[in-house]
Amino acid sequence: MASRVEIGKKIRIARKALGHTQQELSELIRINKTTISEIENGRFTGSFDIFERVLDAVGLQFDVSPKQHSLPHWDEIENMFSEDSE
Repeated sequence: MASRVEIGKKIRIARKALGHTQQELSELIRINKTTISEIENGRFTGSFDIFERVLDAVGLQFDVSPKQHSLPHWDEIENMFSEDSE
């Protein structure tokens, strides 16, 4: 899953592609401009309803997918536990 910062960047790109400023978008969907800024900067911790309204306004949607786990490569594991030879 994308991080809040990554999601915020995608929202900012979509908003700008539509030609809206944060202020214009906030007036369009009746959400405070500060909230839009928080979402775009990955700092939003409010309700999903507000988040969903912003996504909808810029033509994006929220997808849920199974969490993917990745394990380090064997060489990375060795480096994590090796002692410095100094």
